[in-house]
Amino acid sequence: MKVVLFCGGFGTRLREHSETIPKPMVDIGYRPIIWHLMRYYAHFGHKDFILCLGYRGDYIKNYFLNYNECLSNNFVLSNGGRTVHLYNNDIEDWRISFIDTGLQRNIGERLMAVKPYLEGERMFLANYADGLSDLDLNLYLDNFEQSNKIASFLCVQPSQSFHVVAIADDSLVEKIEPVIKSNLWINGGFFAFKPEIFDYIESGEELVVEPFQRLIAQKQLLGYRNPGFWACMDTLKEKMMFDEMYNQGEMPWAVWDSHSQAKKNGKSAPNPSFYTVPNGSSYLGLNN
Repeated sequence: MKVVLFCGGFGTRLREHSETIPKPMVDIGYRPIIWHLMRYYAHFGHKDFILCLGYRGDYIKNYFLNYNECLSNNFVLSNGGRTVHLYNNDIEDWRISFIDTGLQRNIGERLMAVKPYLEGERMFLANYADGLSDLDLNLYLDNFEQSNKIASFLCVQPSQSFHVVAIADDSLVEKIEPVIKSNLWINGGFFAFKPEIFDYIESGEELVVEPFQRLIAQKQLLGYRNPGFWACMDTLKEKMMFDEMYNQGEMPWAVWDSHSQAKKNGKSAPNPSFYTVPNGSSYLGLNN
């Protein structure tokens, strides 16, 4: 199943972090957030990606054209540094299409721009490429397929430290509570679509505005609630939050990593791990 990643926006609220790095390329650890997201999808078997490029698309292209597998995999250096043997790989079986979808286009226009690259797909995935979650993608897709609807998106509870306020007509406050404890759900930016979605998008429209209203009117839009982890890379504060989580080894979105999942579930992670090398011996090393 193909995965469309919208990575062409300016990321203006992260400009204080960098004026030149596109938001999907902001690092968490030594890999950009888009890598963490792609690694998430690859874990569930979805490794055919379409990147909708715009602002600093060249930066994203250069990153993958010069991708260094050694940074996130175990390897052996020999022959005076001339030979590198990898014990495992990240992106060897990924297929990535780099599509220029324009500098000023919105999400709906970017999706329409890659329609020719989705011909023949029974359904496909899409993502804003600035958020991470521990969503069980298999359960999410099973729910979508059984519904026989055209579109579905992940609903999450906001993680910000705001308070939700209920105010009566006479301006008296009726209720105030932390947003995380309210029944407020927001769009988490993880989508599943059938090709019919293109029939609901007209020229120049933003995806979740007019097209989603048409889907709602025809009862063709699902919201899938995930009470687990979700966070987006929208501001410098959130960048710092991701960095702190990474440095503490708390990465609930890293569903591919047994250490991260063991820590998430409050269990002791196996340490270390053995990898079998081609000659039949064993190499002792830590997981990524």
